[in-house]
Amino acid sequence: MSTLPIFVKDPDATKDYHINWSTWLGSSDEISSSTWTVPTGLTEVRSTNSTTLATIWLSGGTAGEDYELVNRIVSTDGRTEDQTFVICVRAQ
Repeated sequence: MSTLPIFVKDPDATKDYHINWSTWLGSSDEISSSTWTVPTGLTEVRSTNSTTLATIWLSGGTAGEDYELVNRIVSTDGRTEDQTFVICVRAQ
């Protein structure tokens, strides 16, 4: 069983987070589309992707709360994959 990646964010900060999909994609596939599932309490400021990197900028959150985000990509070869990570909001 794998452990989810965990990141810490101040509730007043706006920060970017990314997932590097290059290992999963291999040498011949690329990201065609990337979507994020953002839980209530966090705000998606914007998101972008390159051929191998999915990035999201987040603001908000309640101090002391943990939030699970999901990034879903579809590759140019038609494969779909999800990755989840945790944002721990802590006053810093």
